[in-house]
Amino acid sequence: MAIQVNRRTMLRGMGAALALPWMESLASVGQAATGSSKPPVRMCYWYVPNGVHLPTWFPEHDGALVDLPETLRPLAFARESLNCFHGLTHNTALTNGDLDGCGHGQGAASFLTGAQAYRTQDAVRVDISADQLYARHVGNETRFPSLELGCESARSGNAFGYSGTYKTHISWRTPTSPAPYEMNPKVVFDRLFTKGSRGLTRATVADRDFYRKSMLDYVLDDANRIRNRVAATDQRKLDQYLTGVREVERRIQHGALAMELSGSEIPRPEGIPEDFDEHLRLMCDLMVLAFQTDSTRASTFMVTKEATDRNYPWLGFTDGHHELSHHANEAEKNRKLREIDRYHISILAYMIEKMMTVEEAGGTTLLDNSLVLYGSGISDGDRHDHVNLPVILLGKGGGTLRSGQHLKCRPETPMSNLLLAMLQQARVPVDRFGDSTEPLPGLLA
Repeated sequence: MAIQVNRRTMLRGMGAALALPWMESLASVGQAATGSSKPPVRMCYWYVPNGVHLPTWFPEHDGALVDLPETLRPLAFARESLNCFHGLTHNTALTNGDLDGCGHGQGAASFLTGAQAYRTQDAVRVDISADQLYARHVGNETRFPSLELGCESARSGNAFGYSGTYKTHISWRTPTSPAPYEMNPKVVFDRLFTKGSRGLTRATVADRDFYRKSMLDYVLDDANRIRNRVAATDQRKLDQYLTGVREVERRIQHGALAMELSGSEIPRPEGIPEDFDEHLRLMCDLMVLAFQTDSTRASTFMVTKEATDRNYPWLGFTDGHHELSHHANEAEKNRKLREIDRYHISILAYMIEKMMTVEEAGGTTLLDNSLVLYGSGISDGDRHDHVNLPVILLGKGGGTLRSGQHLKCRPETPMSNLLLAMLQQARVPVDRFGDSTEPLPGLLA
């Protein structure tokens, strides 16, 4: 017999509140609403700046994916859940008569909106983004309508008459209201796993930070109560989930000790790791936990802001990303670009592998019930092109999408056609999105 526990039932104790993962033993709110125990569809959108090295991005042949190109090889283990595309374009990111446009802001602004950024240094305007349209549709069924994350400061100057806001936001709640991202994993963790600012007292936070207590210490009694009432398969899921929460919590606590207060030997908990690689992986873990607990079904992840000149010394060089993207077809610059591209894909692969290990109803995984879009609003960074965008899609959307294929679209097919197909697959009642002309064919199972 199913235990009557809905999505708002949590493991609670002293200001802590852990949402439960998807378990077949629990009668979820989705089951009550639809009469089915089928897990919901989660939408995740990744953005990387400055384009990619195109010659090693696209598969050689269309149709079934057999051998992945060099840049995408870290995803070989998930090939059956991968869709690659050739020919997608954001015409709305092109200059369209604006000869002074720089391309970076327009690329990011149009990526999930399919709309053209209004040229202004103050009163920004583009359009609602796909993630926020999905959040409007399902957001009332989760604790948070959407989750916006990033790993680089959103500060950016205006350029060529365009507001710097365009370069630092891909999620737009309204045409004039961007959704800012959070880059502090400690803040995200507390947001996901507490009762909220009113329920979480300063004393509780101080107690947990000072003694390095785990969130699980506060909810252990509740966890044991649930464990004793669910099936053996769900006991395994619960243990896997709690272990994951503790691991993320431990790494955040470790990363929080990077700085010390001036004139004091007491460590200051910053929350943002100095190690950028660890920062990226923590954000991936938090997104997986948010989806696993159905805390949200829509998330965006801006790896770094558009036109960033971040460097990657652990790859063996210190050249800035933006500088390298203006490669002028120099062999050494292109080699370093390939290294950065492949590194970004390896971080995506880290998250995808995590999603594949999360079991859900009917023998499916979290990835099976998700759609993860990854790409850039620029194709070739040297030319600031927005034609033939580097975009891939992972997941099966609950079993309604075909995957394991390379779709060669007709030249300059609006990327909005892909965004429209994803929205319609997730049952959002919309006939058009951005500059779409039709749902992208070849995706529906």
